Amino acid sequence: MSNDQPDTDATHILAADHRKVEDLFEQFEGASGTSAKKKIAQEICTELKIHAMIEEEIFYPALRGKIEDDLLNEAYVEHDGAKLLINDIEAASGDEDFFEAKVTVLKEEIEHHVTEEEKERDNMFQQARASNVDLHALGEQMLARKEELMAQAKAGGLPPAQTTTM
Repeated sequence: MSNDQPDTDATHILAADHRKVEDLFEQFEGASGTSAKKKIAQEICTELKIHAMIEEEIFYPALRGKIEDDLLNEAYVEHDGAKLLINDIEAASGDEDFFEAKVTVLKEEIEHHVTEEEKERDNMFQQARASNVDLHALGEQMLARKEELMAQAKAGGLPPAQTTTM
């Protein structure tokens, strides 16, 4: 694959998102001052909202019936738990008593979710690769949707995250 061609494997795209957010959480922990922390938290929230949307609109539906249902159902519920925190964090000014605690709990929820998607035995990404799903076609759709959502986020911000199961 040449360097000017993006990697279109859906699982690679999602894993790269995970690494980016892990990096942002580290930056948050190292930041000092309310406004710096609020800015990084905002970026984490935007990244996670977009990530959840491309998973829920494109990736998860394509896997339904091809991988374990329990894994998918848990992923939706985990997303919703994270979305409630994301909406709370986004609405906060950053100097509230529980602001940092909420970002820390969000980080822990995301770490758990990432483990189930890409690190455990029989994880979601392994099951996806073993299925007959065209991960490159999916990845192309996901990259296109991600670009749209990023543009929307830059233009005027994304609406609050919508829960699916709660």
